Amino acid sequence: MYTKHANIRMQQRGIPRFVVDLLLRYGKKTSARRGGRIYYFGNEGRKRVRRYLGRANARKFERYLKTVAIIDGGQVVTCVNRWDRRIWRD
Repeated sequence: MYTKHANIRMQQRGIPRFVVDLLLRYGKKTSARRGGRIYYFGNEGRKRVRRYLGRANARKFERYLKTVAIIDGGQVVTCVNRWDRRIWRD
């Protein structure tokens, strides 16, 4: 389930829904500062996604490996392309 805000941000940032699905499946999760969970691709998650997609598709997917999703109450609240920023955890 996606909030209206998440849908708008995903469209603005060019993040397809399948990226969020892969984040939820293979991503690492940690607590967010204001509640909820942060999902991102850690090293192991990146390897698993590459294996899942295969060599050719994995190359196309590289640009999405720094995507972060914030989930709260079972809904995707927002998605961000992380460019050399640290993920702040509590």
